[in-house]
Amino acid sequence: MKKLINIFVLCFIALGFTACEEEDEFTFIASPDETADFMFTNSVSENYSLSTLVADNPAERFVWNEANFDVETPVNYELQGSPDASFDMPTTVADITGTDYSVKVSTMMALANAAGLDNDPTTEEAPNTGMIYFRVRAYVGSDGGNVVDQFSDVLSLNVELIENTAEEVDLSTTWGVVGDATINGWDGPDVPFWLTDESGIDDMIYVAYTTLTDGQIKFRENNDWGNNYGGTDGQLVASGDNIDVTAGTYKININLNLISPSVKVTYSLEEYSWGIVGSATPNGWDGPDVQMMYNGENNVWMAENVTLTDGEIKFRLNNTWGGDYGGNDGQLGSDNIPVSAGTYTITVDFANGTYTIE
Repeated sequence: MKKLINIFVLCFIALGFTACEEEDEFTFIASPDETADFMFTNSVSENYSLSTLVADNPAERFVWNEANFDVETPVNYELQGSPDASFDMPTTVADITGTDYSVKVSTMMALANAAGLDNDPTTEEAPNTGMIYFRVRAYVGSDGGNVVDQFSDVLSLNVELIENTAEEVDLSTTWGVVGDATINGWDGPDVPFWLTDESGIDDMIYVAYTTLTDGQIKFRENNDWGNNYGGTDGQLVASGDNIDVTAGTYKININLNLISPSVKVTYSLEEYSWGIVGSATPNGWDGPDVQMMYNGENNVWMAENVTLTDGEIKFRLNNTWGGDYGGNDGQLGSDNIPVSAGTYTITVDFANGTYTIE
């Protein structure tokens, strides 16, 4: 552990009177707790299957304990990634004051590419499996001054780049959901809205699928406040009030089609989630189900790094029976789907009635 040396103004105490002179300087030596371990506390998967289909989805939430510098000063944390264990040229993933951070699939894929991995099956000389590495740098001080740092242990992650075989469609829009109830808060980036199956690009009827906490949301364009809507009771108002929401997983629709001055723009929220249930899942046939994430770039639902046992699975809506699918040989149907123990990426295309388990 490093000794932390701070220089500050010495105030002499004499006869119960304190006097401080700004010109006085001296050296203060503080020792961090030599027995404290600065390390990751989260567990990691045996393998991370990474796909461009879910590039914006979280891949892993890294958590670490507080570093101890034995001084009353804020500690900053820099989560670093590296394509090799040497960290000769680390990538700064996040610079924060907290002790946890959720890393996206796209971040891991960038590190995997830097490590020489490739998901193009025609590139025979480049492997699609390998290792990437993460660590945390804790530091006090700032640029231009005295900076003292500590480094955590290193996490080594096995990753696999998955070839994108799904049909690509463009359902992207410029609109998103923002707010303290969303995963990224009021600063964004916003949860994306997608074109609905029924709407054309000029209809301005959009859909988003997301998990919210108790809080508030609004809808805005281009991750910017220049064009935004709030509202109440299903009615939207330009630059209107924040919309109160309760925790849950939702399908959010907004209709911004102003076909006439008398038509009001609207919004709706309904509980909506697709999940994987069955004897092969961690929670069995009773659930709660393994939640799937929507990918509007390919109009499919996906779950990555799903660990299953020998058994059977189905797909169902909102953790309830009545809106469920089984299947056979990649085609959706009613039969339970048999699976073998392993870790999988599961994709369901409800529009075309197909599924894959890789």
